[in-house]
Amino acid sequence: MHRTSKNIPYNRPFVWLLLILFFTTGFSAYSQKTEADSTQIKKSEVIHSPRKATIYSAVLPGLGQIYNRKYWKVPLIYGGFVTFGYFINFNNNEYITYRQAYSDIIDNDPTTNSHLYLKVNPSLLKPENKADYTQALRIAKDGSRRNRDLVVISTAMFYALNIIDASVDAHFFNFDISDDLTINWVPGPMICADQKLIGLHCRFTF
Repeated sequence: MHRTSKNIPYNRPFVWLLLILFFTTGFSAYSQKTEADSTQIKKSEVIHSPRKATIYSAVLPGLGQIYNRKYWKVPLIYGGFVTFGYFINFNNNEYITYRQAYSDIIDNDPTTNSHLYLKVNPSLLKPENKADYTQALRIAKDGSRRNRDLVVISTAMFYALNIIDASVDAHFFNFDISDDLTINWVPGPMICADQKLIGLHCRFTF
């Protein structure tokens, strides 16, 4: 007795549909992964460099403050340099004037008499007061030179302060200073003389 085998009908449209779905979903997932990987960008955090701020202020005063976005300090810096420059020039001119007058009065040359045209007490111009006048010119010469040198030193210190200020501001550029200052009272255990007690903790949040 022969057994008759039943053939399962080969549904070609169904098979093609399965193949299409398989390849479509596979390539779609691959393309999505590739696209996600290609579009993933690591955002690097911008670091504010104190070294750059220091160099900028050393090269050009005020440039480090601009780098730190402290623009209001720039007019103060240049105002300070202008003020120091004015006093350096003033004291240097005074020093040159008194130095020349002192040189003229001690050389005993009648043709060099710039000391006679200075605005001083007329009594000092009398021959009998020449020694006092010479002493006054020497003191004025030395004093104006000392003042000029002190202002020059102060200018150098102000220049150094400009560099230090830029460096310190750069170090604290990303420092988070919050205006939220709160005080919280919370219960908590306390140990006193080996005994556990209940007390209050004061917590400052800033």
